[in-house]
Amino acid sequence: MSIRKEFIERVSEPVLDKLLDNLLPWRVITDSEVESVKGLSRGKKAREVIDMVRIKGPRASSALLVALCKEDPCVSTELKLM
Repeated sequence: MSIRKEFIERVSEPVLDKLLDNLLPWRVITDSEVESVKGLSRGKKAREVIDMVRIKGPRASSALLVALCKEDPCVSTELKLM
């Protein structure tokens, strides 16, 4: 929850798409959840992604953080995740 605002402000649209692609095979999110965020603005998509993962608990949140560190080291560093 502590990085939510910064994540929403800083994460790019291409990184969000990559995060969704990474989280789907790990079964952190479902196909229907991916579909539900398609077409949203970048900010709304970021908000939906972090919130849908956050409510699923620590394992899902950790998976998101690992994927973010892999896909966007700059934002990860800015958020002090690395």
